[in-house]
Amino acid sequence: MKILAIDTSNHPMSVALVEDEQLLATTTLNMVRNHSIYLMPAISKLFELVKWQPTDLDRVVVAQGPGSYTGVRIAVTTAKVLADTEKIDLVGVSSLAVLARNVVPTAKAVIVPFFDARRGNVFAGAYQWEDGTLVNKIADQHLGIDTLLDQLAKLDRPVVLVGQMTDKIRAKFDQLPANVTLLPRTYSIPSTYQLAIAGEKESPVEDIDPFVPHYLRITEAEANWQKLHPGETRKNYVREV
Repeated sequence: MKILAIDTSNHPMSVALVEDEQLLATTTLNMVRNHSIYLMPAISKLFELVKWQPTDLDRVVVAQGPGSYTGVRIAVTTAKVLADTEKIDLVGVSSLAVLARNVVPTAKAVIVPFFDARRGNVFAGAYQWEDGTLVNKIADQHLGIDTLLDQLAKLDRPVVLVGQMTDKIRAKFDQLPANVTLLPRTYSIPSTYQLAIAGEKESPVEDIDPFVPHYLRITEAEANWQKLHPGETRKNYVREV
């Protein structure tokens, strides 16, 4: 199976081409946020290197979020257009699960990947390897870092945090619980090779059109609208606007 994997859900932008679980080419940029400018040229360059055409693809796998609103939208939109245009499989994988896969399958600890969600909050979930399969133990969510650490302190097993501990996040707590270890920053860069491997085992979406990012929180525009219209609800704020 020939797979294109795309992840622009956070600061790093990463793309990979994988065939039958073999990594053929990959590129990662961790210095810019203009993913909309660099993504398509990066994909084109990889196609050129491995002598592929978009028509050669069997599947596109995308990091579906959570993460940056704009970043997640860019990857999801690109993946949807490619899948629809080339009539190939489309698979979405949690961006947090991709990060969790940086921890080797032999690890017995609970793996908690996280992204900075601003204002002392994080996106986080809990995962664990079971018989070579990464299993989601606690659903991805948006919560305060202090709340997350309080929850992890109550677990009766070792926990490893995987992500970039920014100064703003660290300012929200005094120290890590005794059972929690923060892995080195080298673990915080997502691997689109791992994204492709995860996506190869998942069933593709049946209908491309309703496939949307997993934001896990409302947009700032929605939050402002709710402040101005207390008590009112909207099924789909973005479509209505």
